[in-house]
Amino acid sequence: MLYPPMNVLLGKIGSRYLLVNAIARRSRQISNDAIERKEPLEKKAVSMAIQEIAEDIYSVKTVSELF
Repeated sequence: MLYPPMNVLLGKIGSRYLLVNAIARRSRQISNDAIERKEPLEKKAVSMAIQEIAEDIYSVKTVSELF
């Protein structure tokens, strides 16, 4: 079971496609930062990215929101 639920994540980011892109981008950032610091990750980067989106630590702005 996915925690947090998908409908909560979609409430934070309006589109499934944008959500997948945001999770992928943030998980790559988390992985690269861990490699640069030479520190092992406690959890998987994807799980950490999902948690950050659910807790509003990481958010995405679309082009229409910028103008």
